[in-house]
Amino acid sequence: MGGSAVVRVLRDPTAGRYLAGVVVSGFGTSAMWLTAGIWVKSLTGSNSLAALTVCAMWAPVLAGPALGALADRMDRRTLLVRVNLAMACLLATLVLVDSGRTVWLVFVVLVLYGASGVLLDAAESALVAGTVPASLLADFNGLRMTANEGMKLVAPLAGAGVYARFGGPAVALLDAATCALAALIFARLPVREREAPRPRMGAWRGELLAGLRRIRASAVLRPLVTAGAATMLLAGVNGAVTFAYVDDVLGRSPEFAGVLYAVQGAGSVAVGLLVGPLLRRLPERVFAAGGLALFALAVGARTLPPDGVALAASAAIGFGLPCVLIATMTAVQRETPDAVLARTAATASSLMTAPNAVALAAGAGLVAVVDVRVLTAVGGAAGLLAAVLLAAGAARRRTAPVSASGPASESAPASESGPASPQP
Repeated sequence: MGGSAVVRVLRDPTAGRYLAGVVVSGFGTSAMWLTAGIWVKSLTGSNSLAALTVCAMWAPVLAGPALGALADRMDRRTLLVRVNLAMACLLATLVLVDSGRTVWLVFVVLVLYGASGVLLDAAESALVAGTVPASLLADFNGLRMTANEGMKLVAPLAGAGVYARFGGPAVALLDAATCALAALIFARLPVREREAPRPRMGAWRGELLAGLRRIRASAVLRPLVTAGAATMLLAGVNGAVTFAYVDDVLGRSPEFAGVLYAVQGAGSVAVGLLVGPLLRRLPERVFAAGGLALFALAVGARTLPPDGVALAASAAIGFGLPCVLIATMTAVQRETPDAVLARTAATASSLMTAPNAVALAAGAGLVAVVDVRVLTAVGGAAGLLAAVLLAAGAARRRTAPVSASGPASESAPASESGPASPQP
């Protein structure tokens, strides 16, 4: 059943072309993500400036609600094309960077790159929800995860190789070419142009908060987004202690972290292929709780020194972590009206992603004063508690008594009443 669903997704003209665009643009983004830090380090000799390249790409996540509102006010296919073309032009300007005096241009482009990524993700989520059959949304989102994670396994190595041979400008031009190709692919998406509504004067504040209000008011989305935020908070701490874990617990050289990241990426690729069939059999909250529990157990296992445990834990982290994110975004696509879908998706992404950035900074400080085994043990316990609470909430909803207004199954959102429930 899972294999046939994947084939149906790939045969769908919109889904197939969209996934091709994801693969192309994801390759360039992943290559640039690694190379930017290496490039800045080589030009300035500063580790701090090199680390800031990641922050520059992450910072625009905080503007998610505003960028999502913009995506709801434009034709989404046109937005995909124009933003990718604009980024191709901006990336091409990096050929002017040749010394520490011009490195500021790298940071300007990276911030705009991060903003374009948030804007594109919001538009893509809404576009997909309106064109891909609801029964295939989970399969599609899983394949999208597989495509993204697959590119993260191969693109950084390719980018590093291009950088070593030709330098940073060559990587920037490679990324620009992938953006231009993605724009061409998205321009050929067989979707209808929609007439975007015009915002009223003075209505922008309400526009920005519409996604947040939608999440807070939904008994389906609120717990899933909260669980996603908790998961990404723990993921940030886990990421911050990786090198200390490799050194203090495993007694290996820092290069071994690359092996662990590769195994983690392989786990994420695998779950992307399985998420569709699993979400057809399990309610989204139960599926998310299971993934969170697996992730938490794997983080807790990092208190143990054997290499075999380290590799198994990395694979489990890669497998469990995306479950919460995929379940949440699939629920957002199913539960949200088209008029506010882009900003709701962007708001949900911001709420889940921002804790990761905070935890990365906090974890970097904590690892200097707290034993890494304590941090992983506490993180694992906290994750298990969050998983139990999420699963208990799902169980309460399934066993809720009949109310005066009718059966609970009629008033509950479809995605919480079981995989066989009708779609809204």
